[in-house]
Amino acid sequence: MKKNIGFFGLGTMGRPMAVNLAKGGYSVCAYDINPAAGKDLDQAGITIAKSPSEAAAGKDLVIIILPEKEEMNVVLPGTSGLLENIDPGTLLVDMGSHSLHVTLELAKEAERRKLMFLDAPVWGSRDRAVSGLLTILVGGSLDYISLCREIFSHFGLHIIHVGQVGDGTRMKFVVDMLQAQLIEALAEGFVLGEKLGFKMDQILEVLETGGVASPLFHSKGHSIARGDYRRNQALKYIYGSLLYINEIIERKDLKLPAAEAVTRIYEEAIKRGFGEEDFSAVAKVLKQ
Repeated sequence: MKKNIGFFGLGTMGRPMAVNLAKGGYSVCAYDINPAAGKDLDQAGITIAKSPSEAAAGKDLVIIILPEKEEMNVVLPGTSGLLENIDPGTLLVDMGSHSLHVTLELAKEAERRKLMFLDAPVWGSRDRAVSGLLTILVGGSLDYISLCREIFSHFGLHIIHVGQVGDGTRMKFVVDMLQAQLIEALAEGFVLGEKLGFKMDQILEVLETGGVASPLFHSKGHSIARGDYRRNQALKYIYGSLLYINEIIERKDLKLPAAEAVTRIYEEAIKRGFGEEDFSAVAKVLKQ
């Protein structure tokens, strides 16, 4: 079992994940490009690094959960960056959501530097991260997974091996596309139902009794009905995934008209300034 963990990214998902690792008895040294992100984490027993090098050097395992390539370009390169300071033989786990190109590029760099590497994006909301109930989609060697399965169990309920490096990211695209479509479809159902004279709570009551019922409809449906769009999973990141998916659609000459249409709705949500809210805020586009 690997005890000393370097943790990069203290955002919506990363912060509760790091806290759960500290609660599990691991020595966690965390870094975020936003110093305010580490506020009060020392009270949870987490050491806040002043530089990427401090969080990377001498660790058994390094986890990065950085959703944007720009953030990775700050943390990874340079003499004080993660890659120049992580020890050969360290297990590096990429748990962020970004393009397949970035995942494979990082995997290649890890191999060059004699690091073990796993592509393991997490799926779920902030609430599930706090409760330790995330799903982890892992691409890479089963031997490497065995080294960190116990660690993952402190923030993940389901640890699913989906294939080789890159397959974790590919599977996350499937998940993000479907949940984006489901929430947009639910929002359309609310709009139609309200025009026909029903309240959203009535619509949900009906949906939850039949074959359309789902945990996603239940949690997001009730928050939409309350007008509560507090960020659990940021709309801007779901939109980013949809953009990557549309690149794949074009490159592979696929016909996925729903994905293309939903992307336009999320794009409108971004233009209206909803990007920092929960992705369920896409419902506001249809209601306005």
